[in-house]
Amino acid sequence: MLDLRRLRLLREVKLRGTLAEVAEALNYSPSAVSQQLALLEKEVGVPLLRKSGRRVILTPQAEILVSHTSTVLEVLEQAESEITTSLERPAGLVRLALFQSAALALLPEALTLLKKEHPQLRLEITQQEPEAALHATWARDYDLVIAEQYPGHAAARHPELDRIDLTTDPIRLGVSSKLRAEHSISSLADTAGLPWVMEPRGTASRHWAEQACRQAGFEPDVQFETADIQAHIRLVESGNAVALLTGLAWVGRKVTVDLIDLPGNPRRTVFTAARRASAGSPAIQVCRDVLSRTAELVNPAAR
Repeated sequence: MLDLRRLRLLREVKLRGTLAEVAEALNYSPSAVSQQLALLEKEVGVPLLRKSGRRVILTPQAEILVSHTSTVLEVLEQAESEITTSLERPAGLVRLALFQSAALALLPEALTLLKKEHPQLRLEITQQEPEAALHATWARDYDLVIAEQYPGHAAARHPELDRIDLTTDPIRLGVSSKLRAEHSISSLADTAGLPWVMEPRGTASRHWAEQACRQAGFEPDVQFETADIQAHIRLVESGNAVALLTGLAWVGRKVTVDLIDLPGNPRRTVFTAARRASAGSPAIQVCRDVLSRTAELVNPAAR
């Protein structure tokens, strides 16, 4: 019988690429990971890894093992979900990953509802960019993720993850009243040559914002790059930059800048994703229900 813990380590090598990253993710030492994988090779009787620069690559035999390991882990996770379903009340730990504007807009009310209705449920929350969070949820670092999809820009798809839409919010051009008056800004094209603040390269929001500017006939002058949406708002308020701002950014706060509609009135979709094997867990269902109710409460502010 092959050791499931060692098989999981092999799967983590497939996902993360280096023994050091596996060790960090699972709170092991790199030497412990190496020793366990060496023992697994002895159990299987064939080489499982080969070095490629700083990374390690799985042999064809290791790929076969990883494929079956993923199936076993999914079955075990489904069994755990069915056990918790048999309990009278949802309990346990749910690890949630989400991006900043969703955290600011949804978390305060959602946590209040969870504490009131399900005090035995523990929610551990990590702020992470949606693309990375989706991958990490697939890799079993999190149980549930709140992610986003921009119009015409498909979010990453992982076969083991489901998807339930949570809400939508408008995307508008944010400009200070003073800057708008000085440059007679009435459309996106009027911001050509002005300083912009955008999220870091590689994010869906950055790619969408750049494409929107290019379709308006110019290359944006991105002088400020940050994932902090509150920093975006402050830079726009002070007249030091313009930005594309989503509706959720204004939940719980007064709109302090001019918001100009874009052609077609584009909207961002916010959704939750969980592994299909555990999506039926009462704890995850409760979290999704609370998040859905919270989204309905704050949605008018997001419009």
